[in-house]
Amino acid sequence: MTTMTDSSVREFKMPDVGEGLTEAEILKWYVQPGDTVTDGQVVCEVETAKAAVELPIPYDGVVRELHFPEGTTVDVGTSIIAVAVGDGAAAAAEPVQEAVADTPAAEEEAKPAARQPVLVGYGVSTSSTRRRPRKGAQAPAAAQVASAAIQAEMNGHGPAAPAAPEAPAAPAGGDRPLAKPPVRKLAKDLGVDLATVVPSGPDGVITREDVHAAVAAATPAAAPESAPAAAVPAPSPAAAPASYDTARETRVPVKGVRKATAAAMVGSAFTAPHVTEFVTVDVTRTMKLVEELKQDKEYTGLRVNPLLLIAKALLVAIKRNPDINASWDEAAQEIVVKHYVNLGIAAATPRGLIVPNIKDAHAQTLPQLAGSLGELVSTAREGKTSPSAMQGGTVTITNVGVFGVDTGTPILNPGESAILAVGAIKLQPWVHKGKVKPRQVTTLALSFDHRLVDGELGSKVLADVAAVLEQPKRLISWA
Repeated sequence: MTTMTDSSVREFKMPDVGEGLTEAEILKWYVQPGDTVTDGQVVCEVETAKAAVELPIPYDGVVRELHFPEGTTVDVGTSIIAVAVGDGAAAAAEPVQEAVADTPAAEEEAKPAARQPVLVGYGVSTSSTRRRPRKGAQAPAAAQVASAAIQAEMNGHGPAAPAAPEAPAAPAGGDRPLAKPPVRKLAKDLGVDLATVVPSGPDGVITREDVHAAVAAATPAAAPESAPAAAVPAPSPAAAPASYDTARETRVPVKGVRKATAAAMVGSAFTAPHVTEFVTVDVTRTMKLVEELKQDKEYTGLRVNPLLLIAKALLVAIKRNPDINASWDEAAQEIVVKHYVNLGIAAATPRGLIVPNIKDAHAQTLPQLAGSLGELVSTAREGKTSPSAMQGGTVTITNVGVFGVDTGTPILNPGESAILAVGAIKLQPWVHKGKVKPRQVTTLALSFDHRLVDGELGSKVLADVAAVLEQPKRLISWA
């Protein structure tokens, strides 16, 4: 901890780069201690649950300290870099002796509350990111000197292995033991009383390993009582900790986009009652139209493919059946019908599945929609999709056909009532004008929230999409 005055060192805290995000992982530092930085210079790249974002520093100075290494997940509102400014900038360029001083965290808290710099929106107040202090939490000074290994354990990057950790004191006054919900469920399933478990996690939190250790410790003591006098082998404990073949298995921490996707899909699947309907349709005429549009000068330089006409077909179907474009407000017990369409497109990226959306897609012409789709796809592939581009979607398309599969049963994007899956377009025998001919055929699947979308409404929407793709001229007659 360096000895600098409050006026000469400024702590840059992890901003809320989305809306309501609580943490971000530091992917890469672009500066090192001793480097000079200027207002607006990008100092690091972080990955939130929604996207990778570059963070600019909001003042001039010299980098004093990087508080976290690359790969660390940091809570919003936590200081990540110290920068010497003003008179302190010159001193920061020289070696500074380590000294025992008052905790900077306490000094920061004594300052007047201020809005934190954010990249999206107007900022986030300090109180919105401050978490309720846990009972029995470590002193701020102890938290400041926590090692990178302990930080990795807190963020799920791998188990820290301290040698013979000192057992924290048991909760006083009958306080409830600290443990996350999955750990509480595990303890309940295994018949373990959390009050008897010695916690090893930060701030006295009980981990899964602690519960398994309690089971393993109790099993040998119980075995002699249940074992007969004759040397009959005791059954092996069913709840013993799972073993892993580290030579042939790889354990990947769940974080970032994958963590957010998992939470969203579980929440959606077990909140909205899903219904999925299917239809197989002849899209030969649509494929011919795609080829014609590619030759049209108005579409020069634009991305023209079947997805463009499928997206337009869905927009037409929504216009004819507007109640499909809605969401369920559980708190208010209301159905919210949207009079605009923010069309989401599920995109597979190196960081995982994301669903950016085209704002006000219903108001775009076909060439404009082609341009928006091309920009959305290229931005997603580059990993530069902004958090705002993934917020506010009303309906989604997922094109599983690019992987060669016929269709699927897609899970709704949280907050939406419908998602359309498009299968592979294949040449198949089809009855056309009374004769069996080879035609280009695909299968569509529409999943919808049965709380607000009845079977009739869902069927009409899917039938309309299929009708447009079978006869693309309906884009004109139904528009």
